[in-house]
Amino acid sequence: MWTQLDNFLHYLRTERVYSQNTLVSYRTDLSQFLEYLENREGSSQVRLEMVDTGNIKDFVENLFIHGLNKRSIARKLSAIKSYFRYLKRMGIISANPALGISAPKLDKNLPVVLDEEQARKLMELPPDNTFEGKRDRAILELFYGCGIRLSELIHLRMKQIRLESDYIIIEGKRKKERIVPIGKYARSALERYLKIRNEKIRLFMNPEIVFVNKNGKSLYPLSVQKMVKKYLGEISEQEHLSPHVLRHTFATHLLDRGADLLSVKELLGHSSLSTTQIYTHVSMERLKNVYQHAHPRSGKDV
Repeated sequence: MWTQLDNFLHYLRTERVYSQNTLVSYRTDLSQFLEYLENREGSSQVRLEMVDTGNIKDFVENLFIHGLNKRSIARKLSAIKSYFRYLKRMGIISANPALGISAPKLDKNLPVVLDEEQARKLMELPPDNTFEGKRDRAILELFYGCGIRLSELIHLRMKQIRLESDYIIIEGKRKKERIVPIGKYARSALERYLKIRNEKIRLFMNPEIVFVNKNGKSLYPLSVQKMVKKYLGEISEQEHLSPHVLRHTFATHLLDRGADLLSVKELLGHSSLSTTQIYTHVSMERLKNVYQHAHPRSGKDV
């Protein structure tokens, strides 16, 4: 049973080109499920072809009993479904026991976004007279101006930046590349940072990495998260502040100003249009709020 899990993870890594973080998540979730089956049967010799729909439903119910949130349960169930689809396709099992099991319905939490004035103030917060300040401003401008993910920014290489043509090449999930235009503000901030970065190039351990610390080492995701959260906390009282807030804001502001959904999907690097559609709800909520506060016939006292 565990050998098949290793084979599945190898398939995800080599054929589907999943990231290391995703692979760790799959291993954790599926290991928990397999351990549940072993404990339930009192044996480490559980045969995969003997697993039925009831076993999976019991596992999900057990997660609910232990207070796991719906989103985490849905993620674990998604991993289980992917696993059994793979086993069926490889001929290891004759029927897929996960077929037809519905994931728990998730509450629709709209993403946190900044308004345009908050975004403007945010970009002006990092000092422009230090290495860290220039770097931080360039990072914030790329998050907001290009909508890139944290992992994409951390791994950004010099060869991906094409300032002469006003775009950058982003390597997204599963190593899928996309081209994203870079606006004048992001370009200006990036140029100022690169100038001081290149003056210190001899100190850098890896001169191809775009964003580094003052010692020339690659930035850790956590350090970027802390930096962005610090600046966001100065202009917003919202909870759950992270670099992804700027990606959400990037998409929402594009839609607010008339961009079509398909173009926003391509800029974000989404594989499915349904993933992008959450931002249409955000944009509509903002429009409703403007209407309620501004129109004399909205029925709301202002």
